[in-house]
Amino acid sequence: MVNLKDRLRAAGIHLGISVAIAGLAGLLVFGIWYPYPYREISGGRELFMLVVSVDVVLGPLLTLAIFNRAKPWPTLRRDLAVIGLLQLTGLAYGLWTVFVARPVHLVFEIDRFRAVHAIEVPAEMLVRAPADLRQLPLWGPTTLGMRPFVDSNESMEATLAALAGAELGARPDFWQHYSQSAPDVVKAAKPVVQLKSRFPEQAADIDRIVSSTGRPADTLATLPLVGRKSFWTVFVDARTAEVLAFMPLDSF
Repeated sequence: MVNLKDRLRAAGIHLGISVAIAGLAGLLVFGIWYPYPYREISGGRELFMLVVSVDVVLGPLLTLAIFNRAKPWPTLRRDLAVIGLLQLTGLAYGLWTVFVARPVHLVFEIDRFRAVHAIEVPAEMLVRAPADLRQLPLWGPTTLGMRPFVDSNESMEATLAALAGAELGARPDFWQHYSQSAPDVVKAAKPVVQLKSRFPEQAADIDRIVSSTGRPADTLATLPLVGRKSFWTVFVDARTAEVLAFMPLDSF
């Protein structure tokens, strides 16, 4: 006769182990691949929860279904090992999916920032990026700029490609170091006071973001940010273009 208490205990132990492994995976995902604010603007939270929730629930449920002390120990051990292997395989595949969708760069794109993700970058174009930018970062997104168009023909080609879905910021042939784009960032950015006048109902939240930077409001400026699933606002130093803070506000 199957002892339900034994099954529940085994499933509970399996659940605890699964939650611990999911916690370690979460440190990797949110601590490195999707740091704030990318867990929000790039959908990292939803991707991770979808992957982990299925994996964490399925393993213990299978253990609950098959655990039986009446089985010979080699048979029970084999069954549990198969479940563990299936669970780890599913987790590895899920983490790979999260990895290839990770944000790799925050790119200044003419008059806005864009969060660019690994899956959006044409691999065949990486050889056309500056030599030190041809490898997508593994340890979190970096900040880049976009070089000026060389002529009107390139501008027209890029515009048509963007209309077809090839976003400018995701094209390695346009990447340059952020310091090279800093003057253009400063020129395109708008004063914080202008943001507050456009969104008076958000004034208190804007003030909190300004306060978090530790700098006076009149030394900051803002630009819109295009994410995978939403639009945010980036706060930069009005003189150096240093990226200082983010706010979940569509400022387009």
